[in-house]
Amino acid sequence: MPSRGEATRVVVGMGGGIAAYKAVVLVRELVRRGHEVKVVMTGAAQRFVGPITLAGLTGEAPIVDLWDARYAGEVHVELAAWAELIVVAPATANLLARMAAGITDDALTATILCFDGPVAVAPAMHHRMWRHPSTQRNVARLVGDGVHVVGPVEGPLASGEVGLGRMIEPEALATAVEGLLAPRDLDGRTILVSAGGTHEALDPVRFLGNRSSGKMGYALAERAAKRGARVILVSGPTALAEPAGVELVPVRSAREMEAAITARRAEVDAIVMAAAVADYRPASESEQKIKKSEGGLTIELVRNPDILAGLGEWRTGDRPVLVGFAVETEKLIESARGKRARKKVDLIVANEASASFEKDTNRVVLVDASGEEELPELPKRQVADRILDRISSRL
Repeated sequence: MPSRGEATRVVVGMGGGIAAYKAVVLVRELVRRGHEVKVVMTGAAQRFVGPITLAGLTGEAPIVDLWDARYAGEVHVELAAWAELIVVAPATANLLARMAAGITDDALTATILCFDGPVAVAPAMHHRMWRHPSTQRNVARLVGDGVHVVGPVEGPLASGEVGLGRMIEPEALATAVEGLLAPRDLDGRTILVSAGGTHEALDPVRFLGNRSSGKMGYALAERAAKRGARVILVSGPTALAEPAGVELVPVRSAREMEAAITARRAEVDAIVMAAAVADYRPASESEQKIKKSEGGLTIELVRNPDILAGLGEWRTGDRPVLVGFAVETEKLIESARGKRARKKVDLIVANEASASFEKDTNRVVLVDASGEEELPELPKRQVADRILDRISSRL
């Protein structure tokens, strides 16, 4: 099992089908998520996608045969020892048949046979080929051998027909294969995560808000679900898709978020307040749109409830585990220490606004009673896993 928060080493095996273009997107997505990727192409795959395309994405030319001069020993042995996961996409009917029979007539099938970690395949073929008894027998044998089959899905095929045989979309496949590596250390636990910013209404048209995208909170919810937790995601307005396997509770304002969290807090083992909750709201909301005038506009603000501090006051003992975020522009560590003590929480995740808002990566410092741990800049999913590691150890 790879260390969480570090890059996972993934071999992408590319079969020869029209869906090979999706494998290119898969490689790009895995690299974007922080994984190390090596590509192995079958001879047929090279007819659909040029090796130089994959070299541009990974920084390394793909392996196309068993006589690659970059490897001192046996290519398939060294590659299998390096990998932590193999995903085959597209997995054609021919490739599935060779895998099921244990035939090793190219670099990809030889590497798979030499590998003792998780293997996933993403079938892609004409719907009549997919439902043929021989293909189904091969798939059943692979499943029996422990191979994870992801897809296919219903949709338009290269022939112009519509049927079950289309390769799953690359982003969904990347998420599925990441789940194969996630530990199940949160099985039986319930975690509530807040995410996004809040919108504090000024009139029917305008609101006060902030630049939070919700990406950190959604990454936490997604990774917690992958690690076995039941996840309640209380989210302010975002443009993000709902994570799979998560109960989404949409809210808009700070007071709505407080009410939603208060209603569920007694049923959870941990609460992670990743939301950027507005500290203030307009003292009154105009029923009509405020018209522009010649002079200035003065808006009276009143304080919103401090949700995290309220949770710290409410809980007794050390349950639920409480995690807060501190987004600062100066004195990061000092502010985080003070916030952790004042709000009576277990862990503060401190970051600077410039390093986190609206980005796919984050650079944080984890602050608890024992001290501080500064993490390098990482994809937010990996930051989420490091935070969940702390929660898991406390539970």
